[in-house]
Amino acid sequence: MALVRVAALDAVPVGTPTHVDVEGRPVCLVRFDDTTVKAIHDVCSHQQYPLHEGYVDDNEIECALHGSTFDLDSGDPQGLPAVRPVPVYTATVADDSVYVDVEEQLNDAPVPRH
Repeated sequence: MALVRVAALDAVPVGTPTHVDVEGRPVCLVRFDDTTVKAIHDVCSHQQYPLHEGYVDDNEIECALHGSTFDLDSGDPQGLPAVRPVPVYTATVADDSVYVDVEEQLNDAPVPRH
């Protein structure tokens, strides 16, 4: 699979986690500016809660259910209770749109069950 257009750039607010479905997979987008959007699997590895319900601080997203935080580049948990990473995906901005490739996972984290 290749990059898939998932949203208009202006539909993804800066600093606010945004949910999209990409080829049947839940993905959380986090926009930093007009050229940088990161994509992480939208399910916490601790208790399968949607990460887009959480909060962004610097380069981490915090799960709103129990407070686990994940690095948006590596998917690694930065705070308990989560101990397993979540997948991160290739995301790019072009022509005022956001594109994601869920087949190009940037880490080796297993996809959480949901």
